[in-house]
Amino acid sequence: MQTETLLRNYRVAAYVTGVGLLVLVFVAMPLKYFFGQPQLVAVVGVAHGFLYMIYIVCTLLLAERCRFKPLEALVILIAGTIPVASFVAERKVTAKVRGQFAKLAPPPAAS
Repeated sequence: MQTETLLRNYRVAAYVTGVGLLVLVFVAMPLKYFFGQPQLVAVVGVAHGFLYMIYIVCTLLLAERCRFKPLEALVILIAGTIPVASFVAERKVTAKVRGQFAKLAPPPAAS
């Protein structure tokens, strides 16, 4: 798989995981604990868990391809468990990977 495809997959997974976690923490959990309605936590919690597993796979594939240090990959993985952190991590990872692309790309030909 090409790096650009891996980056796109990671970005989608980070966004979807982040939105799911925000819904879980700021909508479903308050409904459960303040209003006694646990149904949404059951649905969103399972969905977030499944989506987080996809986020893990996408992150590890991208980290392996781009040769991230293990600690960098771990920090990116943890970002998927902290509300809003996956959005911040996604921006930083995208900038880093695109920076690597810029270094590898051949200079434009002179006309």
